[in-house]
Amino acid sequence: VQLVESGGGLVQAGGSLRLSCAASGRTFSNYRMGWFRQAPGKEREFVASISGGSTYYADSVKGRFTISRDNAKNTVYLQMNSLKPEDTAVYYCNTIVYGSSNRPFGSWGQGTQVTVSS
Repeated sequence: VQLVESGGGLVQAGGSLRLSCAASGRTFSNYRMGWFRQAPGKEREFVASISGGSTYYADSVKGRFTISRDNAKNTVYLQMNSLKPEDTAVYYCNTIVYGSSNRPFGSWGQGTQVTVSS
């Protein structure tokens, strides 16, 4: 699966952004999809994942971020509200290991930068 993330940018604390991840190459609807992020100097971490109607979130984003998908468009979204400076990172999407809620597999895209100013 090839993945292209978009929608990042610079936003003030408390603001919102909507990220998109366009997928191609395999049957998109067969995969659980997830969002991950990597802040400067830190390891990449799990943010959220979705499969059918099942969603799973990291504690740090619960109640603020919403993941969704449109299988007809082969796209997964991440709506981010009430953004905090600590949400600043490069955001990536990826497929999720079968049977897992948060383990990625496959190649990473280029990511999209999200910067939240205080």
